[in-house]
Amino acid sequence: MTIHDSFEGVRFVGSILDMAREHGMEIEIGSDFDLYDRLITTHRPHQPIGAPFDPKRHRMSDRNGFWILGWTPQGALVHTQAMRRFDLGGLALSDYLGQNFRDFPPVGLDLDMQRSCYQPGPGARRIRGHVCYHGELWVKGDDRYRGTGLPGLLARFALATCLLRWSPDHVFGFMPERYAFRGLAEREGYMHTDPGALAWYPKGSNTPLKGFMTYMGRDDLNHLISLCPRDFMQAQAA
Repeated sequence: MTIHDSFEGVRFVGSILDMAREHGMEIEIGSDFDLYDRLITTHRPHQPIGAPFDPKRHRMSDRNGFWILGWTPQGALVHTQAMRRFDLGGLALSDYLGQNFRDFPPVGLDLDMQRSCYQPGPGARRIRGHVCYHGELWVKGDDRYRGTGLPGLLARFALATCLLRWSPDHVFGFMPERYAFRGLAEREGYMHTDPGALAWYPKGSNTPLKGFMTYMGRDDLNHLISLCPRDFMQAQAA
């Protein structure tokens, strides 16, 4: 990153931290995923930690991951998200996910992994090098956050933080089809999607849960941090 990009990134994340505080949310960032697992178990028992970030499955540290939590002044957990870093080298993300998409399942579902499938799109075929997976995104349903634009800004906060920490070649994530059709990818700041990337089959069901892959390149991330977060928030709340 250039000095200018770093300055823009710091300004961008600082603005979002200020807006989160205005809505009664304090942001915490860390890389101890054992602690994250304990906090999720205690404060969000209805939705356990996602498999890609589970320290019982993966060796997680500040070199390959970080998490973000949002707390109320009363100590209630109201927001989570996390990033995990991979080095694909010359391997395309499409090839990596072709072998490993089952490592990124939606939480809380009993899935038929044999029937579930991944269909690579053109974006995944182009992605190589250092990539980050963006997941665990959750904001508690609360009138303080609904219709404010804050949930989308929090996702942008994570993308900007990832850029400042690691300057990855790409960031990717997955999103249920029904949310993608409602424009959630755009609200979160993602500029590209691969539709029809995933089809998860719950056991005993013939109806798959379909998903999009969202992704951003480093140049997209640099563009994102050049935009004014408060303008976005005002547009979403209008």
